[in-house]
Amino acid sequence: MDSYLERISDKVLKRSLKGHGAVLIEGPKWCGKTTSAIKHCNSKLFLSNINQYMKAKALLDIDVRQVLKGEPPLLIDEWQFIPELWDSIRFEIDMRQSVGQFILTGSTIPFDKSQLHHSGTGRIDKLQMRPMSLFESKDSTGEVSLSDLFCQKQITADDTHTLNEIAFLICRGGWPTTIFQDPEIALHTAFSYIDSVASSDISSVAGVPNNKLRLMRIFKSYARNIATQAPIETIRQDVMNQGESTFSQTALYSYINSLNNLFVIEDTEAWNPNFRSKVAIRNKPTRYFVDPSIATAALEMGPNDLMNDMRTFGLIFENLCVRDLRVYSQELGGVVQHYRDSSGLECDCVLHCLNGEYALIEVKVGGEKAIEEGAKNLLKLRDKIKDSKIKEPAFMMVLCAVSSYAIRRSDGVYVVPIGALKP
Repeated sequence: MDSYLERISDKVLKRSLKGHGAVLIEGPKWCGKTTSAIKHCNSKLFLSNINQYMKAKALLDIDVRQVLKGEPPLLIDEWQFIPELWDSIRFEIDMRQSVGQFILTGSTIPFDKSQLHHSGTGRIDKLQMRPMSLFESKDSTGEVSLSDLFCQKQITADDTHTLNEIAFLICRGGWPTTIFQDPEIALHTAFSYIDSVASSDISSVAGVPNNKLRLMRIFKSYARNIATQAPIETIRQDVMNQGESTFSQTALYSYINSLNNLFVIEDTEAWNPNFRSKVAIRNKPTRYFVDPSIATAALEMGPNDLMNDMRTFGLIFENLCVRDLRVYSQELGGVVQHYRDSSGLECDCVLHCLNGEYALIEVKVGGEKAIEEGAKNLLKLRDKIKDSKIKEPAFMMVLCAVSSYAIRRSDGVYVVPIGALKP
């Protein structure tokens, strides 16, 4: 029996293969890149397999075409183990003059880019894969579609999720191997993930020493500052307070850059609508992990711990929502950003599509008071947009953890539980 759950990135990959010679799937370890790529390829080369790696290395200088032969699309898994292949693949695409020739996967960005002489622009498309969204893992009913909201369609949905269930989904994360596991086992995956990154994966990235204790402290500090625009200095001071006697900003930047290259952290950049206003836009990124379970594992928290600390629950729940919105935005051709200005006006997520349409989204755990506050912020920002003669948002939404149903309020703001959302 095939237990494979279709990913939103599968649709994006199919589309991309029709327009490019190759597609590079990047993303964190364990997010399902290889499993997904296998569904779309006709031949395979696994460079994480020592025998296939040694054979490919031996053939590289003799006849690289022997390495790249195979019925297309040829999957080259963990291509960065032999970065010299990049230029050979680009050249082969030019020679074949045909799309859909290769699928590459990579869990880290190669640190020695001197061996890459060409960018691959126009030949090799990039697709970022993330851990599974709630809709992909069948934990969202998908009764409310973002596409429908962009079209101003009426919505209707009931939600039966409890806060305890959402707390579990945060801590379990979107790692594909956990979806069908016993809950007790599934909750340990994120702990194993950060241990693997801190113990060995970080050594695959140049510029930082393999210091597991220091990296675990960075994980914890990043988790403490999740969903905030905390400056690097704040994170550095927090790491030092955990026992690091000397730790420079330069050293911290090296670790942060390495975690970016491993696709472990994924901050959101600021949305700048170019208001004609004296109010300054804050451009600091908002801190997030690629999956919320990394934050709970770093803080050594389980579902019950989250339920006993609702402030932390709210911040890490925001990370869950941002992860899902990022996954959904790929199908819509969009990006997720945030807004904050010097007056204190903010918006957790701005979902901006390539066609110029955008949505304003506030994230709240739930409760009438919190939802009202979120809607008030959205309406205030919409009014500011109106005054600036900038195109108005396609829709505004308060995305919450629990709500008995999804509605469109009389002021036009949607209230949607995350457990009912899909692209």
